[in-house]
Amino acid sequence: MAKLVEPPPGMGHPGKRYYTIKNTLFELDAKYEPIELLGRGAYGIVCSAVNKETNEKVAVKKIKDVFKDQVSAIRVLREMRFLRHLRHENVIELKEIMMPPNRKNFKDVYLVYELMATDLYHVIRSSIPLSDDHIKYFMFQILRGLNHLHSANILHRDLKPQNLLLNVNCDLKICDLGLARKNSTKEDECLTEYVVTRWYRAPEVLLCCGKYSTAIDIWSVGCIFAELLGRKAIFPGSSCLNQLELIINVLGKVSEADMGFVDNAKAQKYIESLPYTPAMPLHELYPTANPLAIDLLKQMLIFDPSQRIKVNEALAHPYIAHLHKLTNDQPADEVIDEEMDEMGVKELREMMWQEIANHHPEAYGDIARDINF
Repeated sequence: MAKLVEPPPGMGHPGKRYYTIKNTLFELDAKYEPIELLGRGAYGIVCSAVNKETNEKVAVKKIKDVFKDQVSAIRVLREMRFLRHLRHENVIELKEIMMPPNRKNFKDVYLVYELMATDLYHVIRSSIPLSDDHIKYFMFQILRGLNHLHSANILHRDLKPQNLLLNVNCDLKICDLGLARKNSTKEDECLTEYVVTRWYRAPEVLLCCGKYSTAIDIWSVGCIFAELLGRKAIFPGSSCLNQLELIINVLGKVSEADMGFVDNAKAQKYIESLPYTPAMPLHELYPTANPLAIDLLKQMLIFDPSQRIKVNEALAHPYIAHLHKLTNDQPADEVIDEEMDEMGVKELREMMWQEIANHHPEAYGDIARDINF
């Protein structure tokens, strides 16, 4: 339970109230009253709360000492920026960012999201029966939200069941854009290899290829799809090499024609050294699955990313096309993603302050002299 407390020494800012929840201090805008702690993660502590002005329940994520680690600060800033531009039924809504009391030396950041009941990870591992209609509806929503991201030229890069939130009506939202990046079209720009939780990591990432595209998200969705069908991970690798072995055990020995994308000589040599393995038919892995589901899964789990189905093509697949016909999605505007990797704490803090200010138009007049929007 949340407990209202006196502000610690040096705090006590106007318009803020202070609560402790399981020994964690929350400095919240007065309109928010916390309910309970929901969880702790690498990048924040989350509690549920109620907005007393609207009576709406929300999720509040506290990111403590955000500038302690530069990489973490950049991820938080990117998520703020992306979610301000991305507005879609199947992408989590960032409702507000609480204004820090001090522009020059704030450390903690409080993000306010819509509150969801659970995530797909817990549903898959529960005893709740999942019908073909359930799986179809989940896949439709995942692809619809991903299509919105890809239309903005954004790669999510960390799609997994834990990052797919659900409410009691089975409505699904993609969350956690901390690893998201613009899809680079620059010939000389290489993207980081350490993305996507290993079990959902595409072959081109496992093979340390310097270039990858929106196809990495489709591979992750394929792994999630298989997990929905079988109620367990299809490629639960214990290491990167073991992950590749598990993939090849299902897809079969990789042909030379499917190796054209591999630009890492050592990786190519390793794949070529593996013994012949026949492909394992997916309908045998998932014998009770809808044949159309198996057909779509096959087109997602293709080793060569250039041959993998695109998100808009997946939405047009007969397995879910009838659901997609009922929607009228508009493409998202492309989001400007500035290069931040070389920025220092002072620059990152200023950029984050400006991003927070965009959520507070009522304060715009007070800071317009100082901020160039």
